[in-house]
Amino acid sequence: MSCIFTSSCIPHKDTVYLQNKEDALNDTIPYDLSEVQKPYRIQIDDILNIRIKVLDQDNVQIFNPIGDGNLNASSAERAYFDGFTVDIHGNIRIPTLGRFNVLGYTAPEIEKLIEDKLLEEQFKETANIFVTVKLAGLRYTATGEIANPGTITLYKERVNIFEAIANAGEIPTTGNKKDVLIIRQYPQGQKIHHLDLTDINVMKSPYYYIQPNDMIYIKPLKQKSLGTGETAVSSLTTIATIFSLVTSSILIFSRL
Repeated sequence: MSCIFTSSCIPHKDTVYLQNKEDALNDTIPYDLSEVQKPYRIQIDDILNIRIKVLDQDNVQIFNPIGDGNLNASSAERAYFDGFTVDIHGNIRIPTLGRFNVLGYTAPEIEKLIEDKLLEEQFKETANIFVTVKLAGLRYTATGEIANPGTITLYKERVNIFEAIANAGEIPTTGNKKDVLIIRQYPQGQKIHHLDLTDINVMKSPYYYIQPNDMIYIKPLKQKSLGTGETAVSSLTTIATIFSLVTSSILIFSRL
């Protein structure tokens, strides 16, 4: 029974985030952890928010959607209708300027492409062109052993894995924090990356910051499959119940 009890409980170390797991003489957590994030490169189905400004704004109204027809729409709906969606070929289409292939480009690189095209066909240097390109929200999906699974859009440029999980309702005790899967889209296909959220060195991971269209999958711990309980008390209660049932069954059959 002690073996069952030991295997059924979820260890405390498996439930705590950002532990300092290195052998140290004290409990001081290092402050020199560098956050790694590479520039995001545009993918198919991304929605871009593009704004063009010049000295005379009347000359660029055609480029900047007003969205009067969507005043009651949510932010996500406005982004869908007013933004520029990257098609399956990696293109966006801007009024009068035509198509731009933006697949694999960063936002600053797209800004430069549009600015050069405007200077070439529409304006002179004296127009003081200012182009901004941003993702219309960071959309990702959280699934598996998490409180509120589903697709979420956050209107931020940088979102780390802890923020993403917090917005999905947190990982319950029965979720595996030591092996969180990030399923990420690449031009060549999908790749799966692993994160140990109980280790403080996760902040050094190149996958610490999520990207648009990421899928975060939380695996259940084996204790959930066993159904024996999340804590020592609940495990003892379950074992005591089973023991009582077994004892009662033996007594009943012995009297027959």
